[in-house]
Parts: sequence; C-alpha cells; structure tokens
Amino acid sequence: MSAIQIAQDAVNLNKGLSLIGYGLGAIGPGVGVGLIFAAVINGTARQPEAQSKLMAIAWQTFVLVEVLALIGLVLFFIASA
Repeated sequence: MSAIQIAQDAVNLNKGLSLIGYGLGAIGPGVGVGLIFAAVINGTARQPEAQSKLMAIAWQTFVLVEVLALIGLVLFFIASA
C-alpha cells in the first residue's frame, strides 16, 4: 500500500468523522433552543404581562444559539472538502 493510498483513506475517514462531529455538535443548539423557549413558556405562565419582553430576549438568544449550529455546518463543509 502506497503513501498516496493511505492519504486517500485518511481523507475519506475525515469526511465521515466530520459528519459524525457535526451531528454531535448539533445536539447542543437543539437542547439550547428547547431550554430557551421552555423558559419563555414558564415565564409567561408566571407573568403574562411580561410576554413581549421575554419573547424579545428569547429571539435574541435563539439567534445566538443557531449561529453556533451554522458555524458547525460551515466547519463540516470545510473539513469534508
């Protein structure tokens, strides 16, 4: 087996590992979004008049959490290229 063949096998393995890594990395933002909106529902149930303020904060934090997922997606495509 030549060095070129070993390098090609390593590249193919890297694509699979980057896919698994992105899948595992997507768990965090998924849990984060669930926690954010669970807190909004909880807060709205306790104080209905604060719903608009809670939703504004929730959307801002939702965007921050989803940016992490998008960064992971970009890194996946960079690693698999």
